[in-house]
Amino acid sequence: MEKEKCKSKVDLLIEDCSQLVTCKKDSIDQIGLIENGWIAIKGEKIVAVGSREEVIGLVDCSKARIISAKGKVVVPGFIDAHTHLIFGGSRVKEYAARLTTDDPKVLQDMGIKTGIMVTVEMTRNASTESLYKTAASRLYNMLSSGTTTVESKSGYGLTTVDEIKMLKINEQLNESLPIDIVSTFLGAHGWPDDIPREKYIDTLIEEMIPWVAKLELAKFCDIWCDDGHYTAKECERILQAARDLGIEPKIHTDAYSYIGGSDLAADMKMISADHLNYTPRSVLNKLAKANVPGVLLPAIDFAVSHTKPFDPRSMIEEGMTIALATNCCPGCWNESMQFVMALACRRHRMSAAEALRAATLGGAIALGLEHDRGTLEVGKLADIQIWDVDTYEDVVYRLGGNVVEKVIKRGKVVIENNLSGFSFINNTVKKDD
Repeated sequence: MEKEKCKSKVDLLIEDCSQLVTCKKDSIDQIGLIENGWIAIKGEKIVAVGSREEVIGLVDCSKARIISAKGKVVVPGFIDAHTHLIFGGSRVKEYAARLTTDDPKVLQDMGIKTGIMVTVEMTRNASTESLYKTAASRLYNMLSSGTTTVESKSGYGLTTVDEIKMLKINEQLNESLPIDIVSTFLGAHGWPDDIPREKYIDTLIEEMIPWVAKLELAKFCDIWCDDGHYTAKECERILQAARDLGIEPKIHTDAYSYIGGSDLAADMKMISADHLNYTPRSVLNKLAKANVPGVLLPAIDFAVSHTKPFDPRSMIEEGMTIALATNCCPGCWNESMQFVMALACRRHRMSAAEALRAATLGGAIALGLEHDRGTLEVGKLADIQIWDVDTYEDVVYRLGGNVVEKVIKRGKVVIENNLSGFSFINNTVKKDD
């Protein structure tokens, strides 16, 4: 009786999980699979994980909501570590035309404008309200398919006012929706056509980054290092300015060329290096030794029919941590980490276990959040998915579907049989009571 009194009273109990996939870092099988597992939640946190006997022996579930996961798979919420979530308009005409031609003259004759600056113009012209609504719609789709934490970049403003507008929308989304937003400043996504490059770099360092830091609008500062974009030397200058003001660096690099961006990522010990299609094996080793994770983007390689898809096997062999992400953006309108996993396995030869680990724990590490999410362990946030399938491999086998039955965010069920914890009424986001 005395022992019973000492048990922690829990709010939610998930019982009889056919497969409970913890994704613990030290798992021999990479995913920490527990057959017939149970998991108990109190408030926002996980308080017990294991067999029925282990969990029931630790907690008092007399007042808990009990969810049966018999015949189902329970996994951590996906952590999408690279997105361009907020943007105005659509580039569907460009995408459709480029399915058959990349000839600039043909595209011009068709009246189709191409590239980032098209989105920059549409984003600048869009109202804050419309940008919020379209981003919230994309977030709903992400949450419905199991994503519980999303990194969201600016980068389609390229003026101080417009970049800050995007970052403030991140802040609003984070406050109003049941999904965590990690904000990244990407003012160095390109530079405006009407401003000399050097002058724009000065604006980034002397005006934009200081304002973003002062307003505390971004955790990270990103930049695009590639031929035709920023050089490694320019990247170092810009990213060091951000780090000096408390904003940690990450980098788009080696997507279409190798010009030293990945070396810089290792030298600066950045939070992550993303894309990595052209990264030499010797630099992968440098990244591994510097503990810089690689964020890999199968959907953009698919969307652009990349001539040199990234090679995860070399990264794994060199000991790198890998994360998978959607790269949701106008040129890669993808909201599903399940689709990303399927592409990573079939097109890039990752195993289902490797892909699942990269989509959860890997994403957490790539955002510096592994201390509180990415795995199902005692003390971690209760960010959990329940899949209505027999085995975790089904997520990469059932192509184009959505295996999610329920999503739990910070201990609360927010998606249940495709009914969400917030709803859209007359195109307005409303949190359900």
